[in-house]
Amino acid sequence: MPIDHNPLIYKDSQAIGGREIILFLVALPLVGLPAFWLLPDRSLLSLLGLFFGVGLLTVIVAVVPLGRAALPALGFRTVGWKPLVLGTLGTIALSVAVSQLGIEPQGVKQAMQIAREPAAFLITLFLLAVLAPLVEELVFRGLLYGWIESRWGAGLAFVVSSLAFAAAHVEPAHALLVLPLGLIFGLLRWRTRSLWPSLVAHMANNGLAVAAAAYLQA
Repeated sequence: MPIDHNPLIYKDSQAIGGREIILFLVALPLVGLPAFWLLPDRSLLSLLGLFFGVGLLTVIVAVVPLGRAALPALGFRTVGWKPLVLGTLGTIALSVAVSQLGIEPQGVKQAMQIAREPAAFLITLFLLAVLAPLVEELVFRGLLYGWIESRWGAGLAFVVSSLAFAAAHVEPAHALLVLPLGLIFGLLRWRTRSLWPSLVAHMANNGLAVAAAAYLQA
């Protein structure tokens, strides 16, 4: 087995550093606040599109100095099909189990109500099942995880990125609901050293949730 495929000793040629974290934190308000002020439509879908669009842009700004090393530093490394399939199935099973707790965050409820409107289904699906998972994985399992792992190890990166992912959902009920998912996403990132399994699982989970809200409601 090639040395760079061994998760115990593989090291990035260039990792996420403090410079990238600072660039992200500085660019986020510099881009986000003017965009919010200029936004003519303050509907939920528009705000979600703005929020995640700005997030994606600021991640790109943060990693531009890394050049070609940006993608592997964020975790975009090749991985076999088993982690993708098993991670996705495990995530969906966990999500179904968590849903049985009866927790229904207000923000999720509003988004799912919009998904039930035929005219808004596709845009809701794109925002919640493509753009949102992409940005969240880049921020928490890409930037944050990569920075902590390069300094204090993968174990701490797993814990901190998972807790930060849950806390970022702000609403206590929502944070509690996504914490188990954050842990499984973090575990996938830790065990595979790749962002692909958590990204695919995150997108599949959100996509099924939106589809279920649109087509399986009473």
